[in-house]
Amino acid sequence: MDTPSQPPRLLDQLRALLRLKHYSLRTEEAYESWVRRFILFHGKRHPKDMGALEVEAFLTHLAVDRKVSASTQNQAKAALLFLYRELLEVNLPWLEGVTQAKEKRRLPVVLMPGEVRSLLDQLSGQMGLVASLLYGTGLRLMEGLRLRVKDLDFDALEVVVRGGKGDKDRVTMLPERLVPLLRAHLKHVKGLHDRDLAAGHGDVWLPDALAEKFKGAAKAWGWQWVFPSAERSVDPRTGAERRHHLHAESVQKAVRKAARMAEMVKLVTPHVLRHSFATHLLGAGYDIRTVQELLGHKDVETTMIYTHVLNRGGRGVTSPLDGL
Repeated sequence: MDTPSQPPRLLDQLRALLRLKHYSLRTEEAYESWVRRFILFHGKRHPKDMGALEVEAFLTHLAVDRKVSASTQNQAKAALLFLYRELLEVNLPWLEGVTQAKEKRRLPVVLMPGEVRSLLDQLSGQMGLVASLLYGTGLRLMEGLRLRVKDLDFDALEVVVRGGKGDKDRVTMLPERLVPLLRAHLKHVKGLHDRDLAAGHGDVWLPDALAEKFKGAAKAWGWQWVFPSAERSVDPRTGAERRHHLHAESVQKAVRKAARMAEMVKLVTPHVLRHSFATHLLGAGYDIRTVQELLGHKDVETTMIYTHVLNRGGRGVTSPLDGL
């Protein structure tokens, strides 16, 4: 007699639904983590036996006791709303009782041009190319790492960003001085891809079921990562062995190390290169709307923060001490 199969666990159901709706792996992992922490916070009670009050209590705990940032609390809130609305099909009332973590407006860390040069001088090879591209284009780190070969237009000197923040596409410039370096780099990547193909591999992850829609696209040269990892790895979703792009943490470590070697006292991360890109363009006199478009900001108010780190306005006033 066959024993009845066990129904899928809640987290397995959550994971399957996120994949069905084409959420990224990073979002899947984050949402799963927040749901697990929510369940543990309430003594392992099943979410279907809880509701808005328990969600409010957990989110308030994050803000008051854990003192998490506003963005972290918002991610936890999004995860729980997805759990209830999409998976459990429970429409929670507006969570007015949640204590919101305060959004702290910080001026971005920006490097002077000489500091950017010193930082890049400490980087070489693929890491140096990634960092140069981030500063030269204003891309976010993951936007740079997710570039496909077809996204680079050497003739038009453009980079096409697919599915950036907010799942939006945009176009930014490709620095002319990077063209020969990128061509040489892609020649090496092409050799790596050819060896993968010869070994029976060479397919790359494609979004939104494109692999099914366009047979053979996963192995096509244009779809390959511009910055592939050195080793193939097993895809946690499909179990397929393929070559992923460089890991973000590898670039972050390389940039931190380069900053130490350049004896910088500023807290330097790959994102600082994006801040520097925007500030230096504004300092060169480019229109703020143009910079907004290049950065992919939804609101020009977000771009305007870079005007506060320029040597203009109140910060351009000469001290009376210097007039003595």
